[in-house]
Amino acid sequence: MPSSPPRALRALLALCTAAGLVSVVAPAAQASPGTGPTAVVAMGDSYISGEAGRWLGNSLTNSGSRNGTDRAWTGSGYDPSRVYGATAGGCHRSDTAEVKSAGPIASSLVNLACSGATTDNVFRASQGGVAYKGEAPQADQLAAVAATHDVKLIALSVGGNDLGFADIISTCATDYIVWYSYCHDDQQAEVDAKIDGVMADVGKSVDEIRAVMTGAGYGSSDYRIVLQSYPSPIPRAADNRYSESGWARTNTGGCPFWDADSDWARDSLVPQIANRLKGVAAAKGVQFMDLRDALQGREVCAKASKQVTSTVPASGTTSEWARWIDSQSTQGLVQESMHPNAYGQQALGRCLALINARPTGNHSCRNTAGSGPSSMYLTTG
Repeated sequence: MPSSPPRALRALLALCTAAGLVSVVAPAAQASPGTGPTAVVAMGDSYISGEAGRWLGNSLTNSGSRNGTDRAWTGSGYDPSRVYGATAGGCHRSDTAEVKSAGPIASSLVNLACSGATTDNVFRASQGGVAYKGEAPQADQLAAVAATHDVKLIALSVGGNDLGFADIISTCATDYIVWYSYCHDDQQAEVDAKIDGVMADVGKSVDEIRAVMTGAGYGSSDYRIVLQSYPSPIPRAADNRYSESGWARTNTGGCPFWDADSDWARDSLVPQIANRLKGVAAAKGVQFMDLRDALQGREVCAKASKQVTSTVPASGTTSEWARWIDSQSTQGLVQESMHPNAYGQQALGRCLALINARPTGNHSCRNTAGSGPSSMYLTTG
């Protein structure tokens, strides 16, 4: 049986057929699908774009390099573009973002994700997609990449902003600092009211990616989609090194949450979202990477990690892997709060590299206690 035409030719034939320009059967070519440099593409929101990649752990020192934690320090001031490039103040695609930290898994590592993006910002414009922060919808951007690269894997992290992740964090912190009340009861109701619709839109995001790839001439076996969940940036109450009484969690730790709210976030909210995303992946026939435990012991205020000081240097083996809440707004931007920092992103990059090497099945990614980001590992299921 003759082999199928290469992807670029298939795309051209599809366009010509639609225009009525093809009247004869083109001869089968022998080249394999895919032209141009290989590529792995990241799409979605801040957890994959690289938000908070500016930081190597958290330090209470507010001047200079902040004990070596602030990668934007120039020696005389701060330049976030050293980390985020032209996207500083916008999409915050950091140089340590997941896809950039994955190592040499493709010739091109393409980051289309944008901090603050929702599913609407992934859909093609022709299907209701919305431009965001001066950029076209991500699926339309993907079309351009697919036309010039041989895309092998697309990693997607989306849905958190649709559910109002940032609002949940803000509400829970405010309830701790100002109102002395719990947030998990009313916030759980909010999530439950939204989650079915959000997951439907996550599913549509997968469909939109597939439609773009098909339109670019890719067959279903030419590339993979990996839908991933979210890691918890805060620990369980039992794993928090600060008491919930007093001001240490707010002013020292940067994790202003009640025990009950922390346990809800870590053991209810994050798993609920992960399990629903896993269901979307199964329904759409794509791989799933579960990151719910990726930052275990590395979260903000976790007992197993330490803040950086003049005597405790920044280190991937001892420092926190998530950005704290800077309640005084003395370091960087508040929008960086509760995201994987440079260490966390290096860890997630390792997870991406690991799943890239496993073309089938669902996998959970976890860290090795006492080791750095390079020691992440996968478990199946």
